Amino acid sequence: MIQLGNFWYIFFILFAAGITVGLYFLLRNKSMKTKKIVIASLLIFNLALHFLRLLLPPYAGNPSLIMENAWFINICAVSVLTFPFLFFSKSDTAKDWMFYIGVISGFLALVYPTEALGDSVATFDVWRFYFCHTIIIMAPLLMVLLKVHSLNYRNVWKMPFCMMAVMLFIICNQVLQSELGIIPMRGDDILEDGCGYRNTSLIWGPTDSVSALFTWLTPDFMKTVPAGPLAGDPKYWPFFYLLPGCFFYFWILPLLLCLPWEFKHIRQDFRNLRARRKNKKQC
Repeated sequence: MIQLGNFWYIFFILFAAGITVGLYFLLRNKSMKTKKIVIASLLIFNLALHFLRLLLPPYAGNPSLIMENAWFINICAVSVLTFPFLFFSKSDTAKDWMFYIGVISGFLALVYPTEALGDSVATFDVWRFYFCHTIIIMAPLLMVLLKVHSLNYRNVWKMPFCMMAVMLFIICNQVLQSELGIIPMRGDDILEDGCGYRNTSLIWGPTDSVSALFTWLTPDFMKTVPAGPLAGDPKYWPFFYLLPGCFFYFWILPLLLCLPWEFKHIRQDFRNLRARRKNKKQC
């Protein structure tokens, strides 16, 4: 059974680290074509695994569970869907986003595996969970370590907007699921945490201790109903309450993550900026 800090919890973290390091040393002297084929294969396998799992327990023979989980209802699921397309794209911003969200979300999932906690390691879905999230972090990391893609810190300012797009995509998924009857429709109590929707990515409102990472940045006016008969009642604005935290974390964390590769670039740009300012003053 997976529990925080127990043998299997540590085993899967070491497994993820070991397979990443092993693939790096296996591929570092290979051709660029080989590196791209391996990374692309990992991403395509992960996408296939998202759907193939539905043929096995606990999904097989449970149509309601299949319909509920076949959609892309959280950040990691969206990463599984989009990463193959981002990798094959020619957009440097898309690949930068792939690296940042992959490393951040994959790391958090391995450190705090909410979907696997309390489950037996004898079940397929636990192994699927760890393989899926290992690839989410491993493939983008290898992409950068093996120099298949070079990060550019000048794209960091775009990362909060990429995160907002992902959150809006999840919202559309969940509203459609609700309207189609796949998950319960929103209840009459609009003050309910999560608005009555499945809320794995906290988009609909804060529901657990993890939410505190974002709610401390939420302005007070986003914590009450703004209009109507319930105006003034305590209620976090769905989606909007996350935006201040989104801008804060997805500027700071990507900037820190890119430093090992972009430190010299940042330092050179800073020196150039100082030189230009000095020249202007002399003029």
